[in-house]
Amino acid sequence: MAPVATAESNAAATNGTSNGPVKAAKASAQQLYNPFYSPTVSGEGDDSDYQYAKYKPHWPDVKWEPLGDIAVTDRGQFADPEKKSLLSAAAKVQHLTPAIGTELSGIDLRQLTDQQKDELALLIAERGVVFFRDQELNIHEQLELARHFGPLHKHATTPVPREPGLEEVHVVYNDGSRRPDPSAFSKLELWHSDVSYEQQPPSATSLKVITSPPYGGDTLWSSGYALYSSFSAGFQKYLEGLSAVHSAVAQADGARAAGHTVRREPVETVHPVVRVHPVTGWKSIYVNPGFTRRIVGLPKAESDAILSLLFHQISENPDFQVRFHWEPNSIAIWDNRIVTHSATFDFWPHVRHALRATPHGERPLSVEAYEKQTGKTAKDRQLEIWERQGLPLPQTDTTVSRGYTD
Repeated sequence: MAPVATAESNAAATNGTSNGPVKAAKASAQQLYNPFYSPTVSGEGDDSDYQYAKYKPHWPDVKWEPLGDIAVTDRGQFADPEKKSLLSAAAKVQHLTPAIGTELSGIDLRQLTDQQKDELALLIAERGVVFFRDQELNIHEQLELARHFGPLHKHATTPVPREPGLEEVHVVYNDGSRRPDPSAFSKLELWHSDVSYEQQPPSATSLKVITSPPYGGDTLWSSGYALYSSFSAGFQKYLEGLSAVHSAVAQADGARAAGHTVRREPVETVHPVVRVHPVTGWKSIYVNPGFTRRIVGLPKAESDAILSLLFHQISENPDFQVRFHWEPNSIAIWDNRIVTHSATFDFWPHVRHALRATPHGERPLSVEAYEKQTGKTAKDRQLEIWERQGLPLPQTDTTVSRGYTD
């Protein structure tokens, strides 16, 4: 976990028990900026000439009740499996990698019919993330589209727009006022699935960039389907029996250390390490460096080793990933149940400003729970695709070493 300034650590640095170099080092540590756990404090300067000033970050001093059960209906289950209405309306359909990512050109998201929205939900469930460019929809229209996929989540710690009535919007904002310090975090630690600690974490989540740097500031997504498919059958089976703790505590500590109100008390929730998407029926690894803390019931050394393997595969294996370069009015919609993502913080001192809408999904279902509830068999995405294509399945018992280099 990346270091976070907390009230306790601030007190320890000033209680007189440290002096000289040690005290200086502790004081310096409190100034480290981790862009994941530490809320941005930028955006407070003169913005009279900035057209999106009303969407700059604001932290309301309010308190919300804990989240209860939320009724969710996955719209992808109502879609035409061929997605003819949606795909026929696109000027171009471009799959960006075999495992993840599709870009649709010539679509105006404001004009989608309900049928096309359902088909979009299914496409996102299958491809992990879908990209659109040159989208003129405003934040209210973005929220309306997101509500088609589920009731909207309100974040407990991150900023909302200054404009009143937009508490369901998550603001992403960075400018030149504070440079990310690489001594505060590693790039691996920035990979996450949004608010995975909630009892009903998000489904089809949208982000629209309204101001982008001239270069840099890309986002990468990694497929949980592909990660699951990459493992041996025995290891897959082992992972299917595990559950892990996802925690909001570090994010809440970061907000309090920055002087912001934690609007809803942090929670820790246990989710299956392998979850099944309710529409595709495909198995996906569901852990992430940002919020997953430990695997339940395992010795710490074993839990740490497994999570380290999964985290490094998420962040380092390019076969599972897609990378998107933002332009103003670009939108990505991804399924937080089956992908993790991370931004590149390489654009300082330029401005990067985006707005996110985040629908709740269902409670994550383990393979056992999914099969018991539905009477269906959960599947490996890659194997099912190969079967559909009439391709031979890989041998699971072989001593032949195969490799590829470029």
